[in-house]
Amino acid sequence: MNFLDDDFLLTTDLAQELFHGHAEGMPVVDYHCHLYPQEICEDPNFPDIVAAWLTDGNNYGDHYKWRLERANGVPEELITGNGDPWDKFYAYAETMEKAVGSPVQLWTHLELRRYFGITETLTRKSAKAIYEECNEKLKGPEYSRRALLRRMRVDTVCTTDDPVDDLHFHEQFAKEGETFKMLPAMRPDKAYNINQPSFEPWVEKLEEVTGNKVTSFASLMDGIEERVAYFHERGGRLADQGADHLTYVEATEAELNAIVDKARAGKELSTLEVAQYQTAFILNLMRIYAAKGWTMQLHINCVRNINTKLFTSIGADTGGDAIADHAVTEALMKLLDKAAQGDNIPKLLVYSLNPNDYMAIATVMGAFQGGIRQKLSLGNAWWFNDTRTGIRRQLEVQAETSLLGNAVGMTTDSRSFLSYTRHEFFRRILCEQLGEWASRGEIPNDVDYLAPIVEDISFNNAKALFA
Repeated sequence: MNFLDDDFLLTTDLAQELFHGHAEGMPVVDYHCHLYPQEICEDPNFPDIVAAWLTDGNNYGDHYKWRLERANGVPEELITGNGDPWDKFYAYAETMEKAVGSPVQLWTHLELRRYFGITETLTRKSAKAIYEECNEKLKGPEYSRRALLRRMRVDTVCTTDDPVDDLHFHEQFAKEGETFKMLPAMRPDKAYNINQPSFEPWVEKLEEVTGNKVTSFASLMDGIEERVAYFHERGGRLADQGADHLTYVEATEAELNAIVDKARAGKELSTLEVAQYQTAFILNLMRIYAAKGWTMQLHINCVRNINTKLFTSIGADTGGDAIADHAVTEALMKLLDKAAQGDNIPKLLVYSLNPNDYMAIATVMGAFQGGIRQKLSLGNAWWFNDTRTGIRRQLEVQAETSLLGNAVGMTTDSRSFLSYTRHEFFRRILCEQLGEWASRGEIPNDVDYLAPIVEDISFNNAKALFA
């Protein structure tokens, strides 16, 4: 087997048949990503491969790649700065020579193959020819933003949108008869993070778009519920919440009102007050989403911007985050128990950046299943875990604690238009795992039995999130 040949990762005949016959050609539902709806709507071409692949010089790009470049000593000017595009590309090629075993090296070469038809390994020696070929191809209409998504058979892409966004790019796009759907997915992080300076400006914006004053915690949630209805009318059926440190502390209505007033006045909140507010906020989101039939995604156990110098000089989402090890089980079980008492658990995907949480999260959720198929699921291997090892581990836990056939596949969680080969990577690993289990007699060695499961995990289950 050669590097990234047709059967890479497919170590059994069954795996090859499942992938090539059933997973490979399935469309893609990317229900969580960070692409900008304006770029999809306006559909420009990238000026060069560096802007498409690494950064446009405005801290917008692929921080997976940036972290590796920093590890290789590349100066920041050639990573997120305004260095010469060729120098940036050459520095990345040099970095890739050291990246053996990294998923980023696999993704890099998959992207060269699937988008540009380039099968040569990226090295300093090959860099110039690859750079020039990519740049030439990127000029054509078949390399616009939308064309890149069509090339990967994207059926649906969900952008990540603040509740106060007007969604006019989504509305405009929906009128154009494109081959794929672009739908909004709500992420109210600025409302959740009451202890951040962004909270009061965000509340003022909520008041502006709803036309109603926020005078209490209940009126704040009423405003968000109104925005959920607004998103729903425009095709939104999913929400996402970054809750890096999940907590559970109950509070009275009077306490919550006082906390909101204190935050809006610019006063510092205590750790207890933040926990009380965030607990009530999550519970109310669950109630609102359940009533609308939405799916809620909960991302936990990430610690962000731990490199103060990097954050101060460049900003967030630039490679300064890490896996946290906060306890999650107690808070999650209490949140779900409280929500269940009012029948307010929505369809829920829980992702943890710490893979050590997988079994605990999965077993807690198992206690609250019922009513609909796979109401609660362990989210796919997220961020630092979307490696071969991490994906396999997540699939194992889903299979061992619940129903693998109900899993909702993969997301890119990416800001890159060239990241859709990660769905292929996931599907190959899924088929590899099934093939290995069958070879040991753990599951039926039967294509007809396993093919519908592969197709469901690859596409059908994710598509059903919008039903």
